[in-house]
Amino acid sequence: MKRIHAFLPEGIGAKALEGQWEIDKISVIGGPLGETSTIKAIAGETRAEFTLIYTKSTELSMVHYALERMLQIADDTGASLLYADHFLQKADELTPAPVIDYQKGSLRDDFDFGGLLLYRTSALKEASARMEKDYHFAALYDLRLKVSQKGRIEHIGEYLYYEIETDLRSSGEKLFDYVDPRNRASQIEMEDAVTEHLKAIGGYLEPVFRTIDLDEGEFPVEASVVIPCKNRVKTIADALKSALSQKTSFPYNVIVVDDNSEDGTVDVIKNFLGDPKLVYIAQDPTWHAIGGNWNAAIHHPLCGRYALQLDSDDIYKDENTVQKFVDAFRAQRCAMVVGCYEITDFDLNPLPPGVVEHREWTPENGRNNALRVNGLGAPRGFYVPLLRSLNFPTTKYGEDYAVGLRISREYQIGRIWDVLYTCRRWGGNSDGNLSIEKVNANNYYKDRIRTWELEARIAKKM
Repeated sequence: MKRIHAFLPEGIGAKALEGQWEIDKISVIGGPLGETSTIKAIAGETRAEFTLIYTKSTELSMVHYALERMLQIADDTGASLLYADHFLQKADELTPAPVIDYQKGSLRDDFDFGGLLLYRTSALKEASARMEKDYHFAALYDLRLKVSQKGRIEHIGEYLYYEIETDLRSSGEKLFDYVDPRNRASQIEMEDAVTEHLKAIGGYLEPVFRTIDLDEGEFPVEASVVIPCKNRVKTIADALKSALSQKTSFPYNVIVVDDNSEDGTVDVIKNFLGDPKLVYIAQDPTWHAIGGNWNAAIHHPLCGRYALQLDSDDIYKDENTVQKFVDAFRAQRCAMVVGCYEITDFDLNPLPPGVVEHREWTPENGRNNALRVNGLGAPRGFYVPLLRSLNFPTTKYGEDYAVGLRISREYQIGRIWDVLYTCRRWGGNSDGNLSIEKVNANNYYKDRIRTWELEARIAKKM
């Protein structure tokens, strides 16, 4: 008995599937997979034990016996949804495209499954029957979340098919897709879907927050701009000039933490030591990463009441940023504040998507929606007494996301809707052009952060 009903986008040849022993029927997907009506139509039509959906608009080719292998693993694991590693055709080159394991915190709506999804039809139909909202963009995401609530999602770490790569941008260029203002309608639907999912699994938090005492303790200054750096000889001077030129109604300082730079960065920093506002920390040669450098700054005796982020290759928008941060803390009585930023090239020319506002950070639902996205916005400011009780993880990626999620579990996140920060994208960025293996490692770690946070929130409610 043939076990798979395959659904392909219109115009995609079925040569890869014709003659495959396990294919019972091949159908054309009748509409956009982001629309609920399309998913329900597939669920209503499929009759085989498994339903194969190809989500890409390019030609599909299969490795020999790939479908048999997928079915074998489906039988062995009882999984409700299976996906696999694959190859990408880029021009005349085949590139391996491994993907990562799915986990409880894999809540990003852009989680990379590749283009080939094999659903157990009973799970597909059951989840589809629970899809009550009429989405135009989020239906496939909604389906995946609902399938995960009652079934297992299995990653097959074997290269089983080929698809053609159409997005040839670098990893740094793709980094901000999830907050592109042009996709706002889609983002709102994705937020609705993940919020419903969190309610279903017990991970949703009501907009009720702990109060925070912003007058706790005594500090040498009201605010500290924290600049962690390593090998930033080309940009550290710009960052320091931006931080040291702020105009405030209160005393502030700038804490630069150098993590064993070897390119002349330290020499540049020393040129600024005549400014009494500058505090210089030289790290010892043990492992610190960005998180450890932040910890060195916030636990320094000269750190202020509020610690404000400035990356070593970026600059503040103007001389009023520090004042705006402190004003926001005082007015909103919150434990953390997130501003808005603009993407530019090295010479400060605007780049897509331009101004990024992180509209997902709303007082009503921001801490729930934060589990869907891959970052918390910039620049960020933190209330130091609380931050000292939490600390940053000693990592070079995701450290700010981990702390922000932890804070949002209990406390309100404040917002400044002005552009406070110029985020420069250039070849020297740590995330400018990463290998697929490094992108996967970063994404897997952030999924772990989300998993830990989600489990803590579920336990908190229980």
